[in-house]
Amino acid sequence: MMIQPEIAVAAIPTDERVWVPQAPDVWFRPLLMNTVSGGWCNLLRVRKSGVLSRHRHPMAVVGYVIKGKWFYREHDWVATEGSFVYEPPGEVHTLEVPADCVEMITFFNIQGAMIYLNEAGEQTGYEDVWTKIEMCEKHYEAVGLGRDYVRQFVR
Repeated sequence: MMIQPEIAVAAIPTDERVWVPQAPDVWFRPLLMNTVSGGWCNLLRVRKSGVLSRHRHPMAVVGYVIKGKWFYREHDWVATEGSFVYEPPGEVHTLEVPADCVEMITFFNIQGAMIYLNEAGEQTGYEDVWTKIEMCEKHYEAVGLGRDYVRQFVR
């Protein structure tokens, strides 16, 4: 049985090219792409205010806010620097960054998938570990790091 090597990297990179664009003013930084369990760990960085996405997860998600703040419209709490967040499987929530937050960075450990929804609850998009890897490959190739740059995070 082959044992996968550990991963030990600077979470917040000095090379901006490591951040993968996900939407205007929204990036993720892969830390672990677990193709065995189908989950991933990443940092989410947002440099805009407003709604990011309405979504749900079929499995649990945990997060830790490193910088800034955000909240879910469906709840009465705000996740601020140092906050731990647990998202139960199946819950629909709408992530929003408040207007007074210049930059938000949160560590997320996502199991399963992200299923994006419109206001009517209809699926509008889908991400899993495989689509995230593909996004990374395309981005890293385009910015000169090479398509295989993401392989260091794949387990």
